[in-house]
Amino acid sequence: MMDLSARCAKRGSPLATKGGRAATLLRVSRRSGGSSQNSHGSRHPGAARLGPQAGAGRRMKPAAAIAKEVMLSEAPERLCREEDLGGMREKFEKQIRKAQDEICAAITALDGTDFHEDTWTREGGGGGISRVLSDGKVWEKAGVNVSVVYGSMPPEAYRAATGVDKSDIAPGDRVPFFAAGISSVMHPRNPHAPTMHFNYRYFETDGWKGVPSQWWFGGGTDITPSYVDESDMKHFHGTYKSVCDKHDPAYYAKFKQWCDEYFVIKHRGETRGLGGIFFDDLNDKDADTIFEFSKECMESVVASYVPIVERHMDDAFTQEQKEWQQIRRGRYVEFNLVYDRGTTFGLKTGGRIESILMSLPMTARWEYDHEPEEGTEEAKLLQYTRNSATWV
Repeated sequence: MMDLSARCAKRGSPLATKGGRAATLLRVSRRSGGSSQNSHGSRHPGAARLGPQAGAGRRMKPAAAIAKEVMLSEAPERLCREEDLGGMREKFEKQIRKAQDEICAAITALDGTDFHEDTWTREGGGGGISRVLSDGKVWEKAGVNVSVVYGSMPPEAYRAATGVDKSDIAPGDRVPFFAAGISSVMHPRNPHAPTMHFNYRYFETDGWKGVPSQWWFGGGTDITPSYVDESDMKHFHGTYKSVCDKHDPAYYAKFKQWCDEYFVIKHRGETRGLGGIFFDDLNDKDADTIFEFSKECMESVVASYVPIVERHMDDAFTQEQKEWQQIRRGRYVEFNLVYDRGTTFGLKTGGRIESILMSLPMTARWEYDHEPEEGTEEAKLLQYTRNSATWV
């Protein structure tokens, strides 16, 4: 694989920073057995390694809300329980597994690197399939996970999953639930190629102790560039506007605004990226109708995103531009660990940690009191993260 310096342009556009260039580069994720080296074989100076030796000591276990996973050598035909065959639970599982196959195939076709797969089931039903591509030619890290979960959640997890405060649930009570979903984050190498995230899910809670049974769909696809290319944003947003308009003319404006408001890093006063669509608790139409909308959203991931990466994967870039990408990935980490409801829900219910944290990039960077110089492309991105734009 070509060394980073060989792929960088000779042109210089240094990022001006406040407070000097003191920085920390954090190695966030690696498959077991990996090193703290970067993808080009050299260890980043000052890199922090997270592994079995880090934080050695007493381990705290999450609440036993979900049965322990049993690892398998290959995926079973289905993950849902036999009594759920023929209903929406099985229907949604089939769709997310189909989407996982198709999206992974498209990414591998462009990158040339296969995904590593882990599969597991749980006693009593459910399980998951995690696929992760690491150190690829185009993507530093790309993951596409599907999961089917039968479990019970405490009131705080119910609030994290629904956004609704059920204060009438006693602290010791647990609400039985079913959840199935597909989630993905893709972090390209080239700073001019954007990160992309999507998640589509179906959720049911059982009626229990006065808590009414509920079902809903949720999901969305959003894009996080380090550098703004207006034509890329028009393509991405235009793809999802077309999907939304086909199903409900009110969807795009509503779900774009929801996305802009959800992916806010509150302590920074900026959004994680440049939006897309996001919806949750969607049950205002019959389930089959909403399923078809969710299905078409999944099937539009490749068309909305892969052509953008293909356009920029060989763009020249400087070391300073690579560092800016790493700073923006630091923002990505901040949002996911502090605000993301899906991450919070997974951690509170004792889900599989490697799959929950799959969204984190391989590396990220934090510089003290960093602010790009006015008039630069970096400052342009920040303006978009602080002021929502209309792309289509």
